[in-house]
Amino acid sequence: MDVAPEAAAVSTNPFRSPSFRRLWAVGGIANTMRWLELLAAGLFVYGMTGSGLAVAAVAAARSLPLLCFGAFAGVLSDAVDRRRVLVSGMGLSAAASLSVCLLATAGVVRPWHLAAAAFVSGSVWATEMATRRRMVGESAGVALMPRAIAWDSLTNSLARMVGPLIGAGLYAWVGLAGAFAISAASYAAAAWLVTGVAHRQEVRPLVLSRVARDLRDSLAYARGQPAVLAVLGVTASMNLFAFSYSALVAPLARTTFGVPDAAAGFLAAGEPLGSVLGGLVLARWTPPWNPIRLMIGGSALFVLSLALMPLMPGYAGACLVLVLGGLGLALFGNVQTTLVLSGVPAPLRSRQLGLITVCIGFGPMGQVLIGVLAASFGSGTAVVISAAAGLAALAAVGLAYARGTRPRGR
Repeated sequence: MDVAPEAAAVSTNPFRSPSFRRLWAVGGIANTMRWLELLAAGLFVYGMTGSGLAVAAVAAARSLPLLCFGAFAGVLSDAVDRRRVLVSGMGLSAAASLSVCLLATAGVVRPWHLAAAAFVSGSVWATEMATRRRMVGESAGVALMPRAIAWDSLTNSLARMVGPLIGAGLYAWVGLAGAFAISAASYAAAAWLVTGVAHRQEVRPLVLSRVARDLRDSLAYARGQPAVLAVLGVTASMNLFAFSYSALVAPLARTTFGVPDAAAGFLAAGEPLGSVLGGLVLARWTPPWNPIRLMIGGSALFVLSLALMPLMPGYAGACLVLVLGGLGLALFGNVQTTLVLSGVPAPLRSRQLGLITVCIGFGPMGQVLIGVLAASFGSGTAVVISAAAGLAALAAVGLAYARGTRPRGR
């Protein structure tokens, strides 16, 4: 297993590992800036075009690379030093954000510029699972891996809460240029933090002719593991039908609930606030029940809250119902990575995490779908329809997992 040198010395608390602290901080910074940019860009595009579909298309550009490059990123992270990949990625994200800042300052920025920058940053995001996320778990050591992932998941949820709030506030205060200037500086700081991570890794040559075979081997392993298949199925379902609601936060806040731009971030922050509260529990206590069933149940709770959200009579109620749904979603984020890092052989982990990234990459299709629904039926109805489809998909995954784990002969 590739681990940070000091991991073995950590016995009770993952934060005693300097490498874990740096990797944890990098994740918090990068995820906060990702959500900051998503909301700031959404407000700008909706203000310029008045189209929910245009907002969804720009958001989809950020997730599309996960579908296109996620599996390859898993192979790449075994062949290239993961720390180097992470430093380069943070630098590339900083450059993309800086370009938007300069275009906005010059007054020539257009939605397609934001989509192009989002695609670049999304290409970096495609390496997240197989590089930083794996390094986080391994830097804490085997015994503390679940707790380390729980803290990282909690921080990601906090970033999803804080990022939109900061994005909405900055957009109202300093505009698109100021928001992306802060984002660029933050990515640069994250790159600097990674340079201090102690990381050892046995790399193997990246042979392009072997990539297809490596991917086939990874898929063959996943097909024989009902738990891994369930994780992949839930991840694809949630990104296709549930998380796509984030692309419509700006239209929902403005048209369905009639709140100003500066308050739009509260709707986006509801779900991650619930995830933070749930994550605080999981960081200190590991539920003794079947993790896959917990993952499916928690995901279903969130999707149900999503279906109820547009039907609430007021903005505060809509935010509150997403907080309740986020409590269940904490289980999704924790099981998704922990199961692979603890249950998959080390040589296959990055490639299995790459497959999870591909499933996360279903997000663009979900964002385009919900954008089309919004153009036809309105933003609120679009969210309800998408959530109903998500509940059906989760039910199908649950049935498939039950069949796959049923003892033979019965």
